[in-house]
Amino acid sequence: MAHTFEELVEMQRAADAAHAQVKRLRDQYGPPTTTAWTEHQTSTYETAWRAWRDLARDAQAAVTDYAKTGGRPRNEVEAEVKTAVRHPEV
Repeated sequence: MAHTFEELVEMQRAADAAHAQVKRLRDQYGPPTTTAWTEHQTSTYETAWRAWRDLARDAQAAVTDYAKTGGRPRNEVEAEVKTAVRHPEV
């Protein structure tokens, strides 16, 4: 599926937001190796982690497709997307 650069940026933003949620939950619940999580906490964390994993995977696949379609190096496209996400004023 062909994507526009703007779609790649939105996909990366969604993946970054999901990652931030995973970090928030980890900070809130404490490390799973030293803190006994409740069943609800475990389920919530695992759902958030799967969402992040899936969104990141889809964003990476879209970047690869976009780069291949445009005949560009994948790492350049990825860097441009991440710059657009993290520094939109540039």
